[in-house]
Amino acid sequence: MKKILTLALPILLLTGCTLPEYPANSVQSTPEQSTEIVTENAEITSKKINYETQNGLWFPYTDFENYIQGKTEEEFKNAVREMFKNAKSDGVNTVYVHVRPMGDAYYKSKIFPKGLLLDGNYDPLEIMLREAHELGLSFHAWINPLRLQTAEEMERVSDEYITKQWVREPEKHFVENVNGRYYLNPAYTEVRQLIADGVSEIIKNYDVDGVHIDDYFYPTTDTSFDEEAFAESGSNDLQEWRTENVTEYVKSIYDTVKNYDKNILFGISPQGNISADYNSQYADVGLWTGTDGYCDYIVPQIYFGFQNETCPFDSTLAEWEKLRGNSGVSLIIGLAEYKLGREDVWAGEAGEREWIENPDVIERQIELVELSSADGYARYK
Repeated sequence: MKKILTLALPILLLTGCTLPEYPANSVQSTPEQSTEIVTENAEITSKKINYETQNGLWFPYTDFENYIQGKTEEEFKNAVREMFKNAKSDGVNTVYVHVRPMGDAYYKSKIFPKGLLLDGNYDPLEIMLREAHELGLSFHAWINPLRLQTAEEMERVSDEYITKQWVREPEKHFVENVNGRYYLNPAYTEVRQLIADGVSEIIKNYDVDGVHIDDYFYPTTDTSFDEEAFAESGSNDLQEWRTENVTEYVKSIYDTVKNYDKNILFGISPQGNISADYNSQYADVGLWTGTDGYCDYIVPQIYFGFQNETCPFDSTLAEWEKLRGNSGVSLIIGLAEYKLGREDVWAGEAGEREWIENPDVIERQIELVELSSADGYARYK
């Protein structure tokens, strides 16, 4: 795969990797990219950095303690510059950076409270964007739409924020507590609108090249999570109903992005096990991957070795290629670089020591991806 820079003017549940039944893919043409997008408020001419072939890297909130917490603005800026330089020298051209991991914003927001690990009053997103773009890196703002603070953390959130207000109004069921952490309930129109508004706030205020969500869809399969909304819905199939709820908010994110600027990309990173996507998280990855109009790119987390007894890497990659078919959705393969040198307890007896005994697993996976129909890969370190 040739890496071409295009400045567009325009834990894992191993429940089997067989393809489930889902609606036949609808193949549509890719919409033309426009250089000028007219909104209600303004005319926007947009230049975005995005690549035909992605070499992506995730920057998760779990690393924030190292370069945000307790750091001055200058210290943060220096740390980000060094991280992005290292990524660039490693061939990375696209970064997915956590900006709202748990209902907290690492940017200036009127909708969500300040990031839990952000001690200073500077704007992390503004700084990270500038540093990334100076290096020619495509910057995708990574959010978790449903996941909020723990019950303890929520007590410290100001009542001015809508999520805190919803916690104080449990009869609405817009927010539910699952094992001590709050999650938005996507069954409600008000919740899906909040998700869209949160995305709109980012893309209107920051020159991001993309918006990125990962595999935190429904937080539980427990029927009590949304039993009242389900009873009111009139549906008699909980799985189908929940799947529709997730697809509705996914579609709302896509439409919010494209109605503002067609050149901003929207990407989804579901878990690599297709059956688990459907059965445990109600994620219609077949629809999103095989049909235009839900996302621009999909990054399945194929965090499996070649010897994994349930989802071996090569056959799982082939399943995702089949799922994508001839749609206009880009297929980027997520790779688990963090597993190198570690025992993989979920891989079965044949694969549990593969990442220890074979230090070239990632190299061989990249080689296979480059021979496939995929449009790139992304690593989680």
